[in-house]
Amino acid sequence: MHKANIINLGIQIVPKSKTLDTYALVDKAIEVIQQSGVKHVVTPFETVMEGTQEELMTIAQKAQQAVLDAGAEEVLVYYRLHIRNSKDVTMGEKIDKFTY
Repeated sequence: MHKANIINLGIQIVPKSKTLDTYALVDKAIEVIQQSGVKHVVTPFETVMEGTQEELMTIAQKAQQAVLDAGAEEVLVYYRLHIRNSKDVTMGEKIDKFTY
């Protein structure tokens, strides 16, 4: 059986609503990610998560559904994935050198 490698998944959810605050809707998606327990970093443009692809895609789908459930008429969802064939990808290897 193949071991599921750890990957990075960046997700940007852009809600569309004529009446609701965009940031409040995005916050609903971030809440789902925070409650999932996976390692993540929230940035001004996207949230990056670390875990298996299957796990992260499930969380991403729940996050976009939370925005729709909160009243968005539609959402634009942008994914970026960093996957290696036989080795884990971690956020730490990319950003730890910048942490004080």
